[in-house]
Order: sequence, then C-alpha cells, then structure tokens
Amino acid sequence: MFTPAYLDHNATTPLAPEVREAMLPWFGTRFGNASSRHEYGRAARKAIDEARAQVAEAVGAHFTEVIFTSGGSEANNLFLKGAAALLKPGLLAVGCTEHPCVLEPARQLRRGGWELALLPVDGGGVLDESALAGILARRPRLVSVMLANNETGVLQDVAALAPRVRAAGGWLHCDGVQALGKQALDFRALGVQGLSLSSHKIGGPLGAGALVIDKRVELAPLIAGGGQERNLRSGTENVAAIVGFGAACARLGAEALARQAALAALRTRLETGVASLGGQIFGQAALRLPNTSFFAFPGIDGDTLVGKLDRVGFAVASGSACSSANPEPSHVLLAMGVAPELARSAVRVSLGAGNTAADVDGFLQALADMLASLRGLSAMLASPA
Repeated sequence: MFTPAYLDHNATTPLAPEVREAMLPWFGTRFGNASSRHEYGRAARKAIDEARAQVAEAVGAHFTEVIFTSGGSEANNLFLKGAAALLKPGLLAVGCTEHPCVLEPARQLRRGGWELALLPVDGGGVLDESALAGILARRPRLVSVMLANNETGVLQDVAALAPRVRAAGGWLHCDGVQALGKQALDFRALGVQGLSLSSHKIGGPLGAGALVIDKRVELAPLIAGGGQERNLRSGTENVAAIVGFGAACARLGAEALARQAALAALRTRLETGVASLGGQIFGQAALRLPNTSFFAFPGIDGDTLVGKLDRVGFAVASGSACSSANPEPSHVLLAMGVAPELARSAVRVSLGAGNTAADVDGFLQALADMLASLRGLSAMLASPA
C-alpha cells in the first residue's frame, strides 16, 4: 500500500497556513474597493500597499516598481506587448525553451511586424553561446530569457546576459516565476528591465502575480480603464489574492533557501533511484533548480506512466501544467536535441515543502512496479504470435 504524495510543486503549491490567515478577512468583514475614498477603501488600499512592499522586498526592488497582475502569464505578456507597443518594430529574441506565455506573445508580435529570433540551447538546456553572440550582434530591441526552466529546472545566467543586452541597445525581460522561493532573487543584481513573478508557486494563492519594472522603462497597458497599477493594469484589484501574495513573499528568506538545500538532497535520492531503473535524466549536467527532475524511460509513454502513478496517489507531471492539453512532445526537450520518441516518455517530479524521504522511496517503489508491468506488456505485444 502506497502513501499518497504530491510531487508537482512546479505546477502549483499548497496554500501556506499563514497566507490563508492573512487572506481570510478579505473574504468577510474587509471587503472594500481600493479605489473608494471611504474607510473601507482606504483599508483595502493600505493592504495592497503593504503587499506591494513585501513583494518588492523579496526581490530587492523598490515598491513603486511592482505592478500586480493576475499571474506570470499576464506579467510576461504585459512586458513584451507593452514594450513593443511603444517601440519601433525590430528584432525580438527569446529563448527557445521559454514557457508558452512568452513564446506565444512573441509569435503574435512577429505577425505584427517584429522579427523573431529564437535563442537555441545546447544539449544541457543552456543558451548556446555562439548563437547568442550572433543574435546580440544584430542589436535586438527586446530579449526575454527565463531564469529557471519550469520543466527541466535548468538555470540561465541572466545576470551575465543583462550587460550584453544593454550594450546591444536592448531591453531584457526575465520570467522569474519558477526561481522565486527556490533561490535568492535580486532585481538590481539581475540587471533586467522586467521580472515576472507568480504567487501560487511559493505557497500563495492562484490568480496573483507581478511584473517588476525598471522605473526608466515605459510600457503600454494591456488593459485600459480606471488607471489602477500606475495605469498599467486597470481593473478593481483582487485584494485577497494580492494580500496572500504579499504574505507568501514575507515567508521567503534564509529559511526558505535552507529548505531548498534539503530538497536538493531528496532529489539526489530520487535521481539515484531513477537511474537504477534505467531512466535518462535531462539537464543533469547543467545548474538546475534544487527541487526539479525531468526524466524518461525509453519505450514507456510518459502520459501513461503519469496516469498510473496518479491512480496510486503520486501526483507528478509529463511536462508543463500550462501546456498539458498539447499532445506534442515537450518543446523544451526537442530544443535540447532529444528525440521525439524519448521526449514523449518524459515525466517531471518537482519536490516541495512537506516532501520526505519516505515520499521519494514510495514513489520509486511504485515507479519500479509500474515499469515492470509496462515493460512486460510491451514484451508480450512485441513477441510473435
């Protein structure tokens, strides 16, 4: 009998108890519209301002640089489309392993007259240096590179890239959604003009995110209206979610980073077991998030394996939760040169708070049993009648 375990923290995390407590009043007695000028509205405005300061402190930014959004997808779209609307169309360069919420708006901008260049990666998932240098020589106006990949956990050296983009005359945006809470983040040290964040990856609520914007950058809003969020994101603010995001950021710090060190040890335990079962681990030679492992077993369909694991209580993924409706193999793995057949076998485990060695050992035992069953079935189907 297996003990269920949630092993999909890159998709979303459980709401932290202290975050829930901070949000609860805003579902009851505290219900003001932050744009109202009476006491109820002033209380809501104060709560949003406090949350803005908490988010800013978590990433080393000034509170005036934080624009609240509905999540990471909106933040990414706001920077790319908002910047492009005020610039003369030119070259837009984005990493080929970016999340779809960067790749899709980039493709939309290409249809609007921008030239799009996809920055290739090597077999480890790291940006290819020679290709990067060639594209920077063409002086792109906008560049977007994620800090940590949501599927492989592979890290990009954004801080080293920033001065090179600046020297080429461009603006650099960074999707930092998966990195927040898993490593120290400093907006100033990164040197980017825009940094996207999301609440539900760090024990906060779904439906809240932020774009941190350098004060010298001007963007056009995606949503026009009453002028909320420095006229960059009109609409009545979701006070409860914003308060929760702030509370989640306030939990981050030395303790959160210490938990990540413990998760790295659990991942080593996991990957040792996966390798012993014949699994191939992607991006293993690169610097990665400490909690993320993306692997495959040749000849075993990843979606089938994920479904079987779910039925015995282990929640894992076959790739990005936001693109799970897409039957195609992971674009991240294809960009890394992985064969489509092997990419279709991929399974992602992303560890988080509360996971233990017992969870990992139970998962490995369930995995071993299912692999034996699936391999046995494959052998029977392959044998002549």
